[in-house]
Amino acid sequence: MSASGDLASDVSRLLGGTAVTAAAPAGRGHAWTLYRARLADGRDIFVKRALGEHDSATTAILHAEAEGLRWLRAAATDLVPPVLAADDHTLILPWLTPIEPTRAAAERLGIALAGLHSHATDAYGAPWGGWIATLPQDNSRVTGEWGRWYARHRLQPLLPAAAPVLGRAGVRLFEQVVDRIDDLAGPPEPPSRIHGDLWSGNLMWTRDGVLIIDPAAHGGHRETDLAMLRLFGVPGLDRILGAYGECFPLSPGFEHRVALHQLYPLLVHVVLFGGGYRDQAVDAAGRALAS
Repeated sequence: MSASGDLASDVSRLLGGTAVTAAAPAGRGHAWTLYRARLADGRDIFVKRALGEHDSATTAILHAEAEGLRWLRAAATDLVPPVLAADDHTLILPWLTPIEPTRAAAERLGIALAGLHSHATDAYGAPWGGWIATLPQDNSRVTGEWGRWYARHRLQPLLPAAAPVLGRAGVRLFEQVVDRIDDLAGPPEPPSRIHGDLWSGNLMWTRDGVLIIDPAAHGGHRETDLAMLRLFGVPGLDRILGAYGECFPLSPGFEHRVALHQLYPLLVHVVLFGGGYRDQAVDAAGRALAS
């Protein structure tokens, strides 16, 4: 692989002059090209670079990702990779070489997540504008009860866009969740630093342990990260949850609140991908109400 001129010069500039000796595409994302690059000092790096002319949304998404990674890493250096450099259209991280998941690594992940979540914040939300995938996420900083924040800043903003897919009956179920949120939200807890989009694709199993990437980070409810791990499945889930619970026990009734915490990511999928997630979202709303 050879280093293309613009990419090499931009990365070198961001890294304080360290030369790029080689680079190759490593995939594409929503609005990105992903690269693996080799530096003159022997390090391999991951480069996320906006496609073509970057707009204000692309800039904001990259900013939110970089800020979220830095914020999470400040509380969990063993769980979050460092941001090596970032600007309006480029994000640079260490290259992470994946390995097969192991039971021991799953247990260590549970312990590390408990450590991350033990870092309380003074409000829900975050100091930067939020994004999840390509959707804006309202990160207004709010104190008070989690349930009302979740209803107002996560569920309600997506309902208009999701309504044509959910249908009237589906929307009504979500409206009932909002109406009953005080009863459904569970015991009060202080906001924790959470990843916010913790599905299996955002876990990197490496020789040095499991690292979390591509966050929608904010001050939120710690059960949200755990419910997201359950939503689409993850290797060693029982060991992750078991180790987590030994370090930072969950409030009674967590099992009955899993569906409630899954409603937001399911709405995100309905808005982004359409009817294929409609039934799953409506079913989750029904189970949340039945808890």
